[in-house]
Amino acid sequence: MRTVTATAAAVTAALAAGAAGIAAGRLASDAALKAPPGRPLPTEPRLTVHATAAGRIALTRDLAALRPGTYGLGGDGSHAVVGPVLGMESHSADTVVRRLERVSHGTLKPGDKVWLTPNVYAGDPGSALDLDHADVDVPGELGSLPAWFVPGTRGTWVIAVHGLGTTREHSMNTMAFLHRHRFPVLALAYRGDLGAPRSPDGLNHLGETEWRDLDAAIHYSVSHGARRIVLHGWSTGAAMALRAAAHSGLRERISGLVLDSPVLSWEATLRALASARRTPGALLPLAVRAAQGRAGLYGDRLDAAAAPERRDLPPTLIFHGPDDTVAPWDHSRRLAATHSGRVALHTVRHAPHAAMWNADPTAYEETMRRFLTPLM
Repeated sequence: MRTVTATAAAVTAALAAGAAGIAAGRLASDAALKAPPGRPLPTEPRLTVHATAAGRIALTRDLAALRPGTYGLGGDGSHAVVGPVLGMESHSADTVVRRLERVSHGTLKPGDKVWLTPNVYAGDPGSALDLDHADVDVPGELGSLPAWFVPGTRGTWVIAVHGLGTTREHSMNTMAFLHRHRFPVLALAYRGDLGAPRSPDGLNHLGETEWRDLDAAIHYSVSHGARRIVLHGWSTGAAMALRAAAHSGLRERISGLVLDSPVLSWEATLRALASARRTPGALLPLAVRAAQGRAGLYGDRLDAAAAPERRDLPPTLIFHGPDDTVAPWDHSRRLAATHSGRVALHTVRHAPHAAMWNADPTAYEETMRRFLTPLM
């Protein structure tokens, strides 16, 4: 009897441990599958505002606060823009002073918790950039998708699509540059974004299903006069662009891809985000399996558009760098090496995920100009 009781207790304990592990894996997978648009990814540290003065802001001394370039500074109910590092506070070794370019909305006061974001502009192209634009609705398979359309005179349209942790406001970083070069720009909000339909299961699919909303934007553009299309995607938006280039019924109209920090391995990205949530290493495989079961993310591979045997990959420019902790840079290097002559990799150092423009806007735009010139 004692043996039977002990065995039953062991089985019960094992089942309980298994259930707890599954639950923990499911919670860890939320870091990617439920990343809300416009909120910081778990890889982005919260910083404290220590002081503000005319054109200056003191933030917690952190590697993030020392990044070169220009960034949005997000807070609960506030948005500002910070420029280069100006130095350290003379009375404190724990703070970093950056140039405070502007406060877009809200207020910043000592003690506020903030985070750096690649979104430099807030609002819409009219309020943020003084650009004429139209709010349009793109018919998608789940319902109407809101988008901004900034007109231009060229027959080549640029469709901009954001990625994890950001919104279509991210596309405004390069919108003024594209407008100067007379490209029409369509900036899309897709499933899960504010004002767009929810995914049926309420989860992010890291581009696996969202690409169909981008495909709807391609059809919309062609039906409204686009002769050729360049897809400019960040993060999972870049993964969506690759899928559209491989599977869209109008893929012959896609003349080029600009991919910023592309998510080319959903498993690597999910592990990175789960690790940033302090998920123990032993639970990371459970997080991957949970994601597979919940979102149908099967087969960790480069998209079909990136397969070595594929010969119709459009000319592609990748912006990426080794400091990206969300989407490993090695995958972009491999993609460029696999398709040498079709894929160019512009390496950007000291930039976090999806913030390659922020680190050096001038170099980014000049590289992009040279790439786009033959596609105009």
